[in-house]
Amino acid sequence: MSDLHDEQRNLFRRFKDISVSERILNTVFLLTIGIGYLAALANVYYTHQGLDGKAGLSVEDVVISYHGGNNQTRLGTAINGIMLPNLKYVGDKDIILQWINNGADEPEYNEKVAPILTRDCIKCHTPSINPSLPDLTRYATVSEVAHTGGATIPRLIRVSHIHLFGIAFILYFIGKIFLLCDLNIHVKRIAVVIPFIAMLLDVMSWFVTKEISAFAYVVIFSGALMGVSMGLQILLSIYQMWFYKQ
Repeated sequence: MSDLHDEQRNLFRRFKDISVSERILNTVFLLTIGIGYLAALANVYYTHQGLDGKAGLSVEDVVISYHGGNNQTRLGTAINGIMLPNLKYVGDKDIILQWINNGADEPEYNEKVAPILTRDCIKCHTPSINPSLPDLTRYATVSEVAHTGGATIPRLIRVSHIHLFGIAFILYFIGKIFLLCDLNIHVKRIAVVIPFIAMLLDVMSWFVTKEISAFAYVVIFSGALMGVSMGLQILLSIYQMWFYKQ
Protein backbone atom coordinates (compact mmCIF):
# COMPACT_ATOMS: atom_id res chain seq x y z
CA MET A 1 0.00 0.00 0.00
CA SER A 2 2.88 2.31 0.86
CA ASP A 3 4.56 1.59 -2.49
CA LEU A 4 1.35 2.41 -4.33
CA HIS A 5 1.05 5.68 -2.44
CA ASP A 6 4.65 6.60 -3.29
CA GLU A 7 4.06 5.74 -6.94
CA GLN A 8 0.99 8.00 -7.04
CA ARG A 9 2.96 10.85 -5.48
CA ASN A 10 5.59 10.54 -8.20
CA LEU A 11 2.94 11.22 -10.84
CA PHE A 12 2.74 14.83 -9.62
CA ARG A 13 5.60 17.22 -10.33
CA ARG A 14 7.14 19.48 -7.70
CA PHE A 15 9.73 22.23 -7.95
CA LYS A 16 12.45 19.66 -7.23
CA ASP A 17 11.50 17.91 -10.48
CA ILE A 18 11.99 20.88 -12.82
CA SER A 19 15.21 22.09 -14.41
CA VAL A 20 17.12 25.22 -13.47
CA SER A 21 16.11 26.75 -16.82
CA GLU A 22 12.44 26.22 -16.02
CA ARG A 23 12.95 27.69 -12.56
CA ILE A 24 14.53 30.78 -14.09
CA LEU A 25 11.65 31.12 -16.58
CA ASN A 26 9.03 30.73 -13.83
CA THR A 27 10.82 33.21 -11.59
CA VAL A 28 11.20 36.00 -14.14
CA PHE A 29 7.54 35.52 -15.12
CA LEU A 30 6.35 35.77 -11.51
CA LEU A 31 8.56 38.77 -10.77
CA THR A 32 7.36 40.56 -13.90
CA ILE A 33 3.73 39.91 -13.00
CA GLY A 34 4.36 41.13 -9.46
CA ILE A 35 5.91 44.38 -10.70
CA GLY A 36 3.10 44.77 -13.20
CA TYR A 37 0.52 44.36 -10.46
CA LEU A 38 2.21 47.07 -8.38
CA ALA A 39 2.04 49.35 -11.41
CA ALA A 40 -1.66 48.47 -11.76
CA LEU A 41 -2.24 49.45 -8.13
CA ALA A 42 -0.54 52.79 -8.79
CA ASN A 43 -2.82 53.28 -11.80
CA VAL A 44 -5.91 52.52 -9.69
CA TYR A 45 -4.71 55.00 -7.07
CA TYR A 46 -4.13 57.86 -9.51
CA THR A 47 -7.33 57.07 -11.44
CA HIS A 48 -9.65 57.19 -8.43
CA GLN A 49 -7.93 59.32 -5.80
CA GLY A 50 -9.01 62.91 -5.27
CA LEU A 51 -12.53 62.54 -6.67
CA ASP A 52 -13.91 63.73 -3.31
CA GLY A 53 -11.77 66.85 -3.52
CA LYS A 54 -9.29 65.56 -0.94
CA ALA A 55 -5.82 64.15 -1.44
CA GLY A 56 -5.44 60.37 -1.24
CA LEU A 57 -7.68 57.43 -2.05
CA SER A 58 -10.75 56.96 0.14
CA VAL A 59 -13.97 54.95 0.19
CA GLU A 60 -15.77 58.11 -0.92
CA ASP A 61 -13.59 58.24 -4.03
CA VAL A 62 -14.69 54.69 -4.90
CA VAL A 63 -18.33 55.63 -4.28
CA ILE A 64 -18.08 58.66 -6.58
CA SER A 65 -16.31 56.62 -9.25
CA TYR A 66 -18.97 53.91 -9.46
CA HIS A 67 -22.11 55.28 -7.79
CA GLY A 68 -21.65 59.01 -8.30
CA GLY A 69 -21.78 61.96 -5.94
CA ASN A 70 -24.90 63.68 -4.70
CA ASN A 71 -24.04 67.17 -5.93
CA GLN A 72 -20.87 66.67 -7.93
CA THR A 73 -19.75 65.05 -11.15
CA ARG A 74 -16.67 62.95 -11.81
CA LEU A 75 -15.32 65.53 -14.25
CA GLY A 76 -15.97 68.40 -11.84
CA THR A 77 -14.25 66.74 -8.89
CA ALA A 78 -11.33 65.67 -11.08
CA ILE A 79 -10.86 69.19 -12.47
CA ASN A 80 -10.88 70.53 -8.91
CA GLY A 81 -8.41 67.89 -7.79
CA ILE A 82 -6.24 65.37 -9.59
CA MET A 83 -6.59 66.80 -13.14
CA LEU A 84 -5.98 70.46 -12.25
CA PRO A 85 -2.15 70.27 -12.65
CA ASN A 86 -2.65 68.89 -16.17
CA LEU A 87 -4.39 72.06 -17.38
CA LYS A 88 -2.09 74.42 -19.24
CA TYR A 89 -4.02 77.45 -18.01
CA VAL A 90 -5.59 77.56 -14.53
CA GLY A 91 -8.48 79.64 -15.86
CA ASP A 92 -9.59 76.70 -18.02
CA LYS A 93 -10.85 75.03 -14.85
CA ASP A 94 -13.53 77.71 -14.48
CA ILE A 95 -14.55 77.32 -18.12
CA ILE A 96 -15.12 73.57 -17.67
CA LEU A 97 -16.91 73.96 -14.33
CA GLN A 98 -19.16 76.69 -15.76
CA TRP A 99 -20.02 74.40 -18.68
CA ILE A 100 -20.98 71.64 -16.23
CA ASN A 101 -23.11 74.06 -14.18
CA ASN A 102 -24.83 75.27 -17.35
CA GLY A 103 -26.04 71.74 -18.09
CA ALA A 104 -23.08 70.39 -20.09
CA ASP A 105 -24.74 70.81 -23.50
CA GLU A 106 -23.04 69.93 -26.77
CA PRO A 107 -22.80 73.37 -28.48
CA GLU A 108 -20.90 74.91 -25.56
CA TYR A 109 -18.78 71.76 -25.32
CA ASN A 110 -17.71 72.06 -28.95
CA GLU A 111 -16.98 75.77 -28.60
CA LYS A 112 -15.22 75.98 -25.24
CA VAL A 113 -14.49 72.61 -23.62
CA ALA A 114 -13.39 70.32 -26.44
CA PRO A 115 -10.32 72.41 -27.34
CA ILE A 116 -9.14 72.29 -23.70
CA LEU A 117 -9.62 68.54 -23.36
CA THR A 118 -7.98 67.88 -26.73
CA ARG A 119 -4.96 69.93 -25.76
CA ASP A 120 -4.47 68.78 -22.16
CA CYS A 121 -6.35 65.54 -21.48
CA ILE A 122 -6.81 63.10 -24.35
CA LYS A 123 -3.15 62.08 -24.33
CA CYS A 124 -4.19 59.86 -21.40
CA HIS A 125 -8.00 59.76 -21.64
CA THR A 126 -8.20 57.81 -24.90
CA PRO A 127 -9.61 54.24 -24.91
CA SER A 128 -6.78 52.86 -27.03
CA ILE A 129 -4.22 54.24 -24.57
CA ASN A 130 -5.93 53.60 -21.22
CA PRO A 131 -9.35 51.87 -21.32
CA SER A 132 -9.71 52.17 -17.54
CA LEU A 133 -9.89 55.98 -17.70
CA PRO A 134 -12.96 57.93 -18.88
CA ASP A 135 -12.96 58.63 -22.62
CA LEU A 136 -12.60 62.40 -23.10
CA THR A 137 -12.25 62.33 -26.89
CA ARG A 138 -15.91 63.00 -27.78
CA TYR A 139 -19.01 64.66 -26.37
CA ALA A 140 -21.02 61.46 -25.83
CA THR A 141 -18.47 60.03 -23.40
CA VAL A 142 -17.47 63.36 -21.82
CA SER A 143 -21.11 64.08 -20.98
CA GLU A 144 -21.24 60.80 -19.02
CA VAL A 145 -18.72 62.13 -16.49
CA ALA A 146 -20.11 65.68 -16.64
CA HIS A 147 -23.37 64.61 -15.02
CA THR A 148 -23.97 62.99 -11.65
CA GLY A 149 -24.42 59.24 -11.59
CA GLY A 150 -20.97 57.66 -11.55
CA ALA A 151 -19.82 55.08 -14.07
CA THR A 152 -22.18 54.08 -16.85
CA ILE A 153 -23.20 50.50 -17.56
CA PRO A 154 -21.51 50.47 -21.02
CA ARG A 155 -18.24 51.65 -19.43
CA LEU A 156 -18.46 49.03 -16.68
CA ILE A 157 -19.09 46.30 -19.25
CA ARG A 158 -16.15 47.48 -21.37
CA VAL A 159 -13.72 47.60 -18.44
CA SER A 160 -14.98 44.37 -16.83
CA HIS A 161 -14.56 42.20 -19.93
CA ILE A 162 -10.98 43.47 -20.37
CA HIS A 163 -10.37 42.92 -16.65
CA LEU A 164 -11.75 39.37 -16.62
CA PHE A 165 -10.03 38.14 -19.78
CA GLY A 166 -6.65 39.63 -18.93
CA ILE A 167 -6.41 38.78 -15.24
CA ALA A 168 -7.88 35.28 -15.65
CA PHE A 169 -4.91 34.29 -17.84
CA ILE A 170 -2.46 35.76 -15.33
CA LEU A 171 -4.06 33.94 -12.39
CA TYR A 172 -4.11 30.69 -14.36
CA PHE A 173 -0.37 30.72 -15.06
CA ILE A 174 0.48 31.84 -11.52
CA GLY A 175 -1.69 29.00 -10.21
CA LYS A 176 -0.07 26.43 -12.52
CA ILE A 177 3.33 27.35 -11.10
CA PHE A 178 2.02 27.46 -7.52
CA LEU A 179 0.69 23.90 -7.83
CA LEU A 180 4.31 22.71 -7.95
CA CYS A 181 4.73 23.77 -4.31
CA ASP A 182 5.19 21.08 -1.70
CA LEU A 183 2.04 21.82 0.33
CA ASN A 184 -1.06 20.07 1.57
CA ILE A 185 -3.17 19.32 -1.51
CA HIS A 186 -6.34 20.76 0.05
CA VAL A 187 -4.54 24.02 0.89
CA LYS A 188 -3.36 24.33 -2.70
CA ARG A 189 -6.80 23.63 -4.13
CA ILE A 190 -8.34 26.35 -2.00
CA ALA A 191 -5.47 28.78 -2.62
CA VAL A 192 -5.69 28.65 -6.43
CA VAL A 193 -9.45 29.28 -6.37
CA ILE A 194 -9.47 32.27 -3.98
CA PRO A 195 -8.06 34.90 -6.40
CA PHE A 196 -10.56 33.87 -9.10
CA ILE A 197 -13.45 34.22 -6.66
CA ALA A 198 -12.08 37.57 -5.48
CA MET A 199 -11.78 38.80 -9.08
CA LEU A 200 -15.36 37.81 -9.92
CA LEU A 201 -16.61 39.39 -6.69
CA ASP A 202 -14.68 42.56 -7.49
CA VAL A 203 -16.21 42.94 -10.96
CA MET A 204 -19.71 42.08 -9.73
CA SER A 205 -19.43 44.65 -6.95
CA TRP A 206 -18.71 47.41 -9.51
CA PHE A 207 -22.19 46.98 -10.93
CA VAL A 208 -23.82 46.66 -7.51
CA THR A 209 -21.99 49.74 -6.21
CA LYS A 210 -23.47 51.76 -9.06
CA GLU A 211 -26.88 51.15 -7.45
CA ILE A 212 -25.90 50.66 -3.76
CA SER A 213 -23.05 52.90 -2.62
CA ALA A 214 -22.28 50.79 0.48
CA PHE A 215 -20.92 48.06 -1.82
CA ALA A 216 -17.84 50.24 -2.30
CA TYR A 217 -16.43 48.39 0.71
CA VAL A 218 -16.85 45.11 -1.19
CA VAL A 219 -14.92 46.59 -4.13
CA ILE A 220 -12.04 47.42 -1.80
CA PHE A 221 -12.16 44.11 0.09
CA SER A 222 -12.34 41.90 -3.01
CA GLY A 223 -9.56 43.81 -4.75
CA ALA A 224 -7.34 43.50 -1.69
CA LEU A 225 -8.14 39.78 -1.34
CA MET A 226 -7.19 39.10 -4.94
CA GLY A 227 -3.93 41.02 -4.60
CA VAL A 228 -2.91 39.38 -1.31
CA SER A 229 -3.76 35.84 -2.45
CA MET A 230 -1.96 36.31 -5.75
CA GLY A 231 1.04 37.87 -4.00
CA LEU A 232 1.31 34.98 -1.55
CA GLN A 233 1.28 32.47 -4.40
CA ILE A 234 4.09 34.37 -6.14
CA LEU A 235 6.26 34.69 -3.02
CA LEU A 236 5.76 31.10 -1.88
CA SER A 237 6.48 29.75 -5.35
CA ILE A 238 9.74 31.69 -5.64
CA TYR A 239 10.76 30.64 -2.13
CA GLN A 240 10.16 26.93 -2.76
CA MET A 241 11.84 27.05 -6.16
CA TRP A 242 15.12 28.33 -4.81
CA PHE A 243 15.34 28.06 -1.04
CA TYR A 244 13.07 25.26 0.17
CA LYS A 245 14.76 21.92 0.89
CA GLN A 246 12.43 19.11 -0.16
